[in-house]
Amino acid sequence: MSLNTDADKAGESGWRETIRIVVHALILAMIVRIFFYQPFNIPSGSMKSTLLVGDYLFVSKLSYGYSRYSFPWGLIPFKGRIFSGEPKRGDVVVFKLPRDNSTDFIKRIIGLPGDEIAVRGGILHINGQAVPKVRKGDFISPEEDRPIPRFEETLPNGVKYYVLDSVQNGQFDNVGPYKVPAGHYFMMGDNRDNSTDSREQSPRYGVGYVPYENLVGRAEIIFFSAAVDDPNAFRLTSPWTWPTDIRWGRIFNLVR
Repeated sequence: MSLNTDADKAGESGWRETIRIVVHALILAMIVRIFFYQPFNIPSGSMKSTLLVGDYLFVSKLSYGYSRYSFPWGLIPFKGRIFSGEPKRGDVVVFKLPRDNSTDFIKRIIGLPGDEIAVRGGILHINGQAVPKVRKGDFISPEEDRPIPRFEETLPNGVKYYVLDSVQNGQFDNVGPYKVPAGHYFMMGDNRDNSTDSREQSPRYGVGYVPYENLVGRAEIIFFSAAVDDPNAFRLTSPWTWPTDIRWGRIFNLVR
């Protein structure tokens, strides 16, 4: 047998091994994405200052179990959820928009099934009780043309988070009451004057109440963040801009 033939066989074996490793890696990545953690990016400012445009985060599908919307394009059609877990008030959740069951939205769970939700003078009320709202300075960002008043809200279960309130007597500052139906959740964005959420009940333009089945998963951690709405937006092909474009301080922040 010639040395050239041995070299050819060794080369073929090497390529086959490489292909096998790549295929196994792709299968593993798909399993992780479908059943455990799915990456999402933030395209709008409705969750500022908790989440910013250009944040990339992992969403845990284990948190609430699985529905048809846990799988790509809803390819496995079934009703309800399996291995289900109960969402908690204050969770930041990715869900399928009820009016089309395909668009991914991310908001915070404010109302649980059976709750009554209202907003009076910009103050959130849950079951007739005002949610404490304390001024905590301003949100200042290169993407904003002015500082935005920031407040800390504390839900009845003790969950604390920041909300932005940029407009006095805004469109949704006096709305409700809303009675959350069984098996549904009431969602609100943290950027209260710039969020289309459950306060908007229009079947054509709103979010309305979100069925339990539509929940995709709970937002867990930011794994990357870049100032994409800056005039000098982040470019993967321009590594010399990375030190200034990447928001290093947001990477590996937990979503709370």
